[in-house]
Amino acid sequence: MRINGRPRGCITLPPSKSYAHRALLAAGLAGGCRVENALCSADTEATLRALLALGAEVTAEGQTAVIGKAMDGGTLSEIDCGESGSTLRFLIPLAAVLRDKTTFIGHGRLPERPLTPYEQALGDKLTFRRDGNRLTVEGRLTAGDYALPGDVSSQFITGLLFALPLAEGDSTVTLTTPLQSAGYVRLTLEVLAQFGIAVTCRDERVFEIKGRQVYRPTDYTVEGDFSGAAFFLVAGALGCAVECCGLNAASAQGDTAILRFLREAGATVSQGAHGGLVVTAERLHGITADVTDCPDLVPPLAALLAFCEGESRIVGAARLRLKESDRLAAVTAELTALGADIREQKDSLVFRGVDRLHGGSCRSWNDHRIAMMVAIAALRADGEVSLDDPACVAKSYPRFWDDYKGEDAL
Repeated sequence: MRINGRPRGCITLPPSKSYAHRALLAAGLAGGCRVENALCSADTEATLRALLALGAEVTAEGQTAVIGKAMDGGTLSEIDCGESGSTLRFLIPLAAVLRDKTTFIGHGRLPERPLTPYEQALGDKLTFRRDGNRLTVEGRLTAGDYALPGDVSSQFITGLLFALPLAEGDSTVTLTTPLQSAGYVRLTLEVLAQFGIAVTCRDERVFEIKGRQVYRPTDYTVEGDFSGAAFFLVAGALGCAVECCGLNAASAQGDTAILRFLREAGATVSQGAHGGLVVTAERLHGITADVTDCPDLVPPLAALLAFCEGESRIVGAARLRLKESDRLAAVTAELTALGADIREQKDSLVFRGVDRLHGGSCRSWNDHRIAMMVAIAALRADGEVSLDDPACVAKSYPRFWDDYKGEDAL
């Protein structure tokens, strides 16, 4: 596809994928509630399939999920997780607390993504058997003391925090290394509290969880997604007249850090005529952006830093090699193909800002965030920019191209 467009006007962002996964799971465990503004991506639809497989009664009304009967273990032995790492990692302990055996099916890079923290922490209770893109987990998760590293994906921590309140006894989850992506754990604790689940967090390293808790039916509305908004906020800094609507500026989402990074680079963030966020910039200068707690911001940040005067760095990014693609390699390859000056290091990227790109042909790497990054970088390309797989944005932002180009974009 030839990329040709310029975002403008008021863009209403899709729901936060991070909140939507968590709210759907909590609602599925509570029963008798609605989750508004939740069903807007392939990943959240994978979580909805998981609820149904585990016995919940769910009706989809547009972007709203109406949950009748709560999950009770269900009768379907398989859960198709699509390409959603959140769905798989959240559901492994949750399914194991509800029933004795579940087979998870993954697509794309999902079967390759590591599960070592679960295999080590839960190995005395659960057995893990891989067969191609199928993972079978057998055994019951019971109350106990569990140890996990804090410097891997927070999804492992979240999975246990959802499951262990249902166990018969009390449990603890102890982090053996400092917590990274702390913002995502805060989202989990916030959603759990809204559905009546109490977790005591001590020093961000020890989580104490009472057993035999009951998820309380609660109607929930998912707020707009800063991960997706980051691309259009960067577009504003690159000269597009865009207002990003539907966001909560005081959100607990870790990716609100994009606002701080934009300001540090010299951009101005203000409120627009429709109450949304507007970013403008006359001159952008180099910064160092530590993405330890917001790794999903690397692609939109890369599209920004490619044009910042002087040298910029993205640091704390080692985990990006284990996402839908090796994102450090993908960012470097695709922006370099367009004419950016980037040097890839073990866990970081170094940029020398340029004024314009020359254009070229790019791969998406079957990664929604890489495809969106290419689109934003193309805003400052003098030549044509083409992309091999524009449809991969459906994983998190199905309407991206409409918002980028207009309703007749494709």
